[in-house]
Amino acid sequence: MKCLILAAGYATRLYPLTENFPKPLLKVVDKTILDWLVDDIDGAKLVDEFVVISNHKFAKHFEEWAATKEQKITVVDDGTSTNETRLGAVKDIQFAIEQLGLDDDMLVIAGDNVLDFSLQKFVRYAVEKQTSCILRYYEPEEKKLLKSGVVTIDEDDRVLRMTEKSPNPETHWCCPPFYYYTREDARLVQAGIDAGCGTDAPGSYFAWLCTQVPVHAMEMPGQRYDIGDINSYKEVQETYHGIKKEF
Repeated sequence: MKCLILAAGYATRLYPLTENFPKPLLKVVDKTILDWLVDDIDGAKLVDEFVVISNHKFAKHFEEWAATKEQKITVVDDGTSTNETRLGAVKDIQFAIEQLGLDDDMLVIAGDNVLDFSLQKFVRYAVEKQTSCILRYYEPEEKKLLKSGVVTIDEDDRVLRMTEKSPNPETHWCCPPFYYYTREDARLVQAGIDAGCGTDAPGSYFAWLCTQVPVHAMEMPGQRYDIGDINSYKEVQETYHGIKKEF
């Protein structure tokens, strides 16, 4: 299994912190955001390579970080240098697949989120389901639903529909940027792009994929900290206590 880490954004809302430094390498407590994610996932011993998808502006930062890690980490430079010319998450995924000739099951995650639970449980859930899978959490605030991917599920966790930033969300189940692709479904990313799925938000591919094949959604067993601006970064620094062992 490969783990693709989406890290090609420019985090303009965090300027000046991220004007010349990538958001995923900001420290939260005593580790970078990427260290929290990679070290946790590696504990399951199911991922044999981590692939960090970067833009050209920050690729060297990620290469220097990767050189300090014990895990096999490959950095892919998507060639973009500005927020205006970014490829978008789905095209970045396909770019990495083509550049590295990837043909495997894939865990695809945003490199700028901090979690208080282990993603190992999600990986094992997906392996057990033998389908592509997403995470879901209940979001009570309608204002936040309008800015998110929202899923409708049946009693067996199967995704019936998924929409990105819909003006009329069907449910309160939100989808954070953590996904599992089966090998077969990873081969369909270009088909999804060709069919017109959105390419900016990573969930857009899953909104298309769930109309083609079975997709399941596991309820998130803890909290996700989305670092969107300076204030949210300061708040995480003050409140985050690491990954809870019971998860």
